[in-house]
Amino acid sequence: MPENTTPDSFDAGLAVRTEVMGADFVDAAFERTRGTDSEELQNFVTANVWGSVWTRPGLDRRSRSLINLGMLIALRAENELKGHVRGALRNGLTRTEIVETVIHASAYCGAPAGLAAMRVVQEVLDNELGPLQN
Repeated sequence: MPENTTPDSFDAGLAVRTEVMGADFVDAAFERTRGTDSEELQNFVTANVWGSVWTRPGLDRRSRSLINLGMLIALRAENELKGHVRGALRNGLTRTEIVETVIHASAYCGAPAGLAAMRVVQEVLDNELGPLQN
């Protein structure tokens, strides 16, 4: 657990992060950084992003996922986008809503960002839901 955080925020963050991103994803993130300089950042993100932001009242997880997709597309953060597309599905977003989010973000962030995001989104949707059925 990071310094200057309470066990409650870390534990709450770990619970939410695991529910949204999946245990395999969270376990791999911690394992990948265990014993490295990056380990403290995983703890910090868990306590402060997941434990202090994702647990706030006012927005449900579905809404938070939708916002995250738009921000990650704008940031061209394709590695993080992949996990958050899976999380968005767990939080109730549909395939159509996720695709529409990419299209909407493309109008504001530009075609290169949208095309890069769609490659990631398509891979996750195909893996999680199977190919689009026409």
